[in-house]
Amino acid sequence: MRISLIGVPMYLGANRPGVDLGPTAIRYTGIAPKLRDLGHDVGPFETIPVPDPAAPAPQDAKLKYVDEIMVVANDLATCVRRHILAGALPIMLGGDHSIALGSVSGASQARQPLGVIWMDTHGDFNDVKTTPSGHIHGMILGALCGFGDAPLSAVAGGGPHVAPDQVVIVGAREFDPGEKRRLSAAGVHVLTMAEIDRRGMADVMRQAIELASAGTAGIHVSFDLDVLDPREAPGVGTPVPGGITLREAHLAMEMIASSNALVSLDLVEVNPLLDVRNQTAELAVELALSAVGKCII
Repeated sequence: MRISLIGVPMYLGANRPGVDLGPTAIRYTGIAPKLRDLGHDVGPFETIPVPDPAAPAPQDAKLKYVDEIMVVANDLATCVRRHILAGALPIMLGGDHSIALGSVSGASQARQPLGVIWMDTHGDFNDVKTTPSGHIHGMILGALCGFGDAPLSAVAGGGPHVAPDQVVIVGAREFDPGEKRRLSAAGVHVLTMAEIDRRGMADVMRQAIELASAGTAGIHVSFDLDVLDPREAPGVGTPVPGGITLREAHLAMEMIASSNALVSLDLVEVNPLLDVRNQTAELAVELALSAVGKCII
């Protein structure tokens, strides 16, 4: 297949330096040549510029750096839409999870309706009333589903960009109290870590793919590396013990590849300043390879 690699060195959504170095760390592991070794056509690497904050401290304590994040989101949405319509599969290298505001909205413009599998330890469904931090990377999925605050809801011409019942969160194990209520009211499918423990990753991912592909034109996978157990992926900003294993993560991506429904992919929240010998960045690359067809035999 044709693959486009798009770096988005965003840290403003998490308000934590280091995650902006994620795209470089992932490139350093040789993602492009490894994709080519699988037989894929990989285009030139692109980078979406991230503007410096207009002020040294965020103007809005509940929507930190929202103006700068919106600039990036709209630029990325245009880029992703262009690549998908040209027949390529874009892989976004983050950067914090706020980049998904642009990647998912752009993919939705190109493939409508769009299903989403959100692999994350968190729900990312807060708004200004429920957020404990004001960090926008914790509000992105809600905004994409039409439950976000202005101006987040206005990205790429306005949403909602995905229907909540065609969104599946996989591997979650930590929600804010108000976020739980919003997710339940919205009708988003949530398959927690407890579900994986009880049923196994294969059964959970089979259900996730069925839900996200039913009546849609394809699936966007947004993979936050903190869904993995911190022993597997130490280089993330918000680690929570008890996540999925390395093998479970690969199985999930292998099943995505077998579905032939993948439209676009995010790999986010890799923070080299917190990593151990680039372990998390290398894992992100291996997961990308599994998502586009690498298998044991």
